[in-house]
Amino acid sequence: FVYNTNLIFLNTSDIKKILKKKSFVESFQVKKIYPNTLKIIIFEKKPIAILQNKSRKFYISENIDLINYIDLDQYKNLPTIFGDIENFKILYKDLKKINFPLSLIKSYYLFESKRWDIKTYNQKVIKLPPKNYVKSLENYMNLKKENIFNIYKVFDYRMNNQLILK
Repeated sequence: FVYNTNLIFLNTSDIKKILKKKSFVESFQVKKIYPNTLKIIIFEKKPIAILQNKSRKFYISENIDLINYIDLDQYKNLPTIFGDIENFKILYKDLKKINFPLSLIKSYYLFESKRWDIKTYNQKVIKLPPKNYVKSLENYMNLKKENIFNIYKVFDYRMNNQLILK
């Protein structure tokens, strides 16, 4: 509808309404440059993971916004979340707070008991307790620095004050 429309009569609010409906759009700027140019600058949301919720898929942005899923090659290696957005938001905030290496994470699994399993790209599984899991994550990061780390595949923190290695 923008093409072949006089800039004087063009209502930029119509453009803004259309852009706001697009889930990948973080923000935008619309500027009329007379006599015949319309400048639209679009800033996209950056996906950090793919949410698999029942049979539907979404991208999750850095701000934990849902983005409609489109199969794009540039995002095919994002970690997958099997759970819900509200619980992931809490986990993600905690991971960022302790500077957990997010680039190592391949997938997140939320169980009905509201506890998480985190699987890494190097096939390690971190089984977290439902509460107070930040200590467990910090412990995992400390163990990761040691050579003995490579022997084990499962780091099970579900038991209170215990770590089970497999």
